[in-house]
Amino acid sequence: MRTELSSKWVRGFVGETAVVDSRAPMLFFEDSFPVPGYAFADEDVRLDVLRPAADPPPEGSFFYRPKGPVTQWYDLHVDGRVVRHAAWRRDDPAIVDWLVLSWQPGVLDRWMEEEEEVIEHPRDPHKRVEAIASSRHVVVSLDGVELADSRSSVMLYETDLPTRYYLPRSDVRLDALEPSGNRSRCPYKGAAVEYWSVRDHADAQHVAWSYADPYAAVGKIAGRVAFYNELVDIAIDGVPQERPVSVFSSPSHRPVSSA
Repeated sequence: MRTELSSKWVRGFVGETAVVDSRAPMLFFEDSFPVPGYAFADEDVRLDVLRPAADPPPEGSFFYRPKGPVTQWYDLHVDGRVVRHAAWRRDDPAIVDWLVLSWQPGVLDRWMEEEEEVIEHPRDPHKRVEAIASSRHVVVSLDGVELADSRSSVMLYETDLPTRYYLPRSDVRLDALEPSGNRSRCPYKGAAVEYWSVRDHADAQHVAWSYADPYAAVGKIAGRVAFYNELVDIAIDGVPQERPVSVFSSPSHRPVSSA
């Protein structure tokens, strides 16, 4: 496990109660897991609202759970509300004396970095996201069926991920797609409230998405449609691009909501 101290002011709330309030949280990076977590010194956590959990937690999303053995689970008791298995201590020597609180939606009500709410997981200080307008010719297809053809894309560059091409809806063959009802959230871009699958193609579910109201840093992608490069064929200026391999190549790592 790799760790580094952060200088961000980080708070986590249950209702209006800040159960954690830290100006020196510890970022930790679990081995073979792509996003960081925060661990907190005891003095930055409301220990008076923590109670040792009586039993282990039920199975849940691997994304939000500890990635190794836990020495103690805790419930939160705040203003008459009990939040089960909201915090834990890992057995890893790097953070064994620190507390970790869950970022799973529905556990804590919100997380703040300084005065900005952050969703899903802490932002990685080594990750960069940039949206740049482009006139390059982008063609998206699957099994010979054209899904999009555009000369007015916004290219989104994100550290450790393939370049995503956000295309005007007018350049996307929405008749070849069908709404999937999926949703996802990203701490760097915001909430993707629309997803599409390719019609009559079982291996291309939730293959495209759109952010209606992205964060200001990537505001250029608003309302545009992007595709998983890992699942479709993309040509740039007539040159076919090799399908990349990323964390999202595995279906289990792609966001699938219950909506």
